[in-house]
Amino acid sequence: MGIFSPSIIIIIQGMGKKNIIGGRVRAARKAATPTITQTELVARLQVLGISIDQSGLSKLESGQRPISDIEVAALAKVLGVPVSWLFGEDEPSSSRWRGSKTVPHSRF
Repeated sequence: MGIFSPSIIIIIQGMGKKNIIGGRVRAARKAATPTITQTELVARLQVLGISIDQSGLSKLESGQRPISDIEVAALAKVLGVPVSWLFGEDEPSSSRWRGSKTVPHSRF
């Protein structure tokens, strides 16, 4: 058995994008209550020392911008979701998810 789950292999094989978490970032941002705008998310990331502007976040969410591991960790923290969820591995538990809406499945 390999180190990647079948869902990760499918994502990697079909990947024409520069990241695989953009769709999940957008889904988590929109599912938060109240909804988090891109501008608000950028401000929250800046508090953590992550320098990204609204245009960069938009490109990240659409898969047009690569993302570093530090940025992934900061996004998970700010959005209140597990890093593994951003990568499509699991659903956030109600105790860890700050939003009250169900986060839609995203195939990036």
